Amino acid sequence: MGNLQHQLILLLSFFLLKCYAKYTFLHCISSQFSISNITGTLVYAPISPTYSSIIEHAQKNPRWLNSSSAHPLFIIAPRIETELRSVILCSKKFDLQIRVLGGGHDYEGLSFHAESSFIIIDMSNLDEINIDLEEEISWIQAGATLGQLYYEISKKSKVHAFPGGICYTTGSGGLISGGGLGSLMRKFGLAADNVVDARVMDANGRILDRKSMGEDFFWAIRGGGGSSFGIILAWKLKLVHVPEMVSVFRVHRMLGENTINLLQQWQHTAYLLPKVFFLRMIMQNDGVGKEKKVKVTFEGLFLGTVNELIPIVNKNFPEFNLEHKDFFQEPVINCTERPCLKKECYELPWIGSVLFLYNKRVDESLDVLLDNSVPEYKNYFKGTSDFVKTLIPEKGWKMIERLFLEEERPMIILDPLGGRLDEFSESELPFPHRKGNLYNIQHIVNWDDNSENISSKKIEWMRKFYREMEPFVANSPRTAYMNYRDLDFGTNKEDYSYSKAKMWGEKYFKGNFERLAKVKSMVDPDNFFRYQQSIPPFTRSGLTNLLKKHGQVITSHQN
Repeated sequence: MGNLQHQLILLLSFFLLKCYAKYTFLHCISSQFSISNITGTLVYAPISPTYSSIIEHAQKNPRWLNSSSAHPLFIIAPRIETELRSVILCSKKFDLQIRVLGGGHDYEGLSFHAESSFIIIDMSNLDEINIDLEEEISWIQAGATLGQLYYEISKKSKVHAFPGGICYTTGSGGLISGGGLGSLMRKFGLAADNVVDARVMDANGRILDRKSMGEDFFWAIRGGGGSSFGIILAWKLKLVHVPEMVSVFRVHRMLGENTINLLQQWQHTAYLLPKVFFLRMIMQNDGVGKEKKVKVTFEGLFLGTVNELIPIVNKNFPEFNLEHKDFFQEPVINCTERPCLKKECYELPWIGSVLFLYNKRVDESLDVLLDNSVPEYKNYFKGTSDFVKTLIPEKGWKMIERLFLEEERPMIILDPLGGRLDEFSESELPFPHRKGNLYNIQHIVNWDDNSENISSKKIEWMRKFYREMEPFVANSPRTAYMNYRDLDFGTNKEDYSYSKAKMWGEKYFKGNFERLAKVKSMVDPDNFFRYQQSIPPFTRSGLTNLLKKHGQVITSHQN
């Protein structure tokens, strides 16, 4: 009986402490607001209906929807940037972690769950976009999605674009701070390569721009993940020129001997094509049971007309059988031989290519770019990534086919690099995967039943697939793209040790990880902005003293 009473007392104490923490945190925020005369911020507690809807809407990958780790003490939705200062200062005072929610696309859900007490900052109200076509720039608040940005650009110009991601429901804050692969990257570079200024709130609640934060801080947030260093408030982006009309197409094939030859041709060629030609490859299953086969889709965006595209395709991929007429007629469906749909082709404005590459109808209203509703269908997934430096041999494709046929809904997406990306050094930004990398592979397995039994099997299949891919991808270190985050690589422990974090940090950043940790020591030495794979301070290991001189990070090593 004594043990039971002891346990009940502990539970009651824990409950009372949690209630007290909530009350004192709210009191702190209220007092900060009265000091700074700020009103209008929205605070949602677990008893609010809006709290649950934000949690559900946040999780584009809803694997953690019913997890206790996905329930913050509060969700705070600021209306203006300065309101975040009180949130940061009060969170520091009560040792609460912060999770910054943009588009909710973090592959491991790190923008909306944590293992210790935390609050979520919902950035969705901070979504103002200002476009200056004369200067060819745009200021975009970090709560805006890529779709909102693309929509606003298309309203003002038919010959401007921004080289962001293909998935336009992604938040701009996270996508750009992680680098930003996309369909225009071979011509214009990453999204982060096209950032010219930013506004960030640091751990002391100060709003900094490029000049006041310094070049090291500015370097770190363009590819190193902004949430390790502060809260990204806004980006100043350089807009790029595109033709009035571009060409897009998909060519579908079932995997077989002839298609493997086509895969090899794609590997040899895609990263060497003209910069204006982005040709990616997608592999997934088609059919069920004994009818299940692996389908290969070649998906292209060409910054030019069909007349300019056809000669390039016929020279490099005559097997596509693309003809001029294909782009000006409805796709032909013929099921006498799989796949039923062999090719889809269109000539259209750039904004139409945004819809096409996201599997929307090209004649759909552009309002779909603004749609932020919660999907009725729940799709759960586990993802990871690799970069490839040498051609995958035939046995590699055979292995992929074998493992795909063991699973229901696997997918890999292969994005070609080269072009403009090769013109930057590995250290230009934290994203180091430049010259010498042929393409990136995104590995995904999807499922629709999130019971423990099913989800554990799917995740184990993905881990098996990742192990089997090892001989065919970049190594020493085996590399990955930060925006396709994978906690299987490793996580921070309680001491947030830099030397331990190198195990996973160098996969994403290679040699740039050390510089990122040194910047972290400079801008957030107390490690307030932290999570499972945040950049740890370099000095926490006791290896260096950090000095700042002439705006540069300098280190003096100690034994």
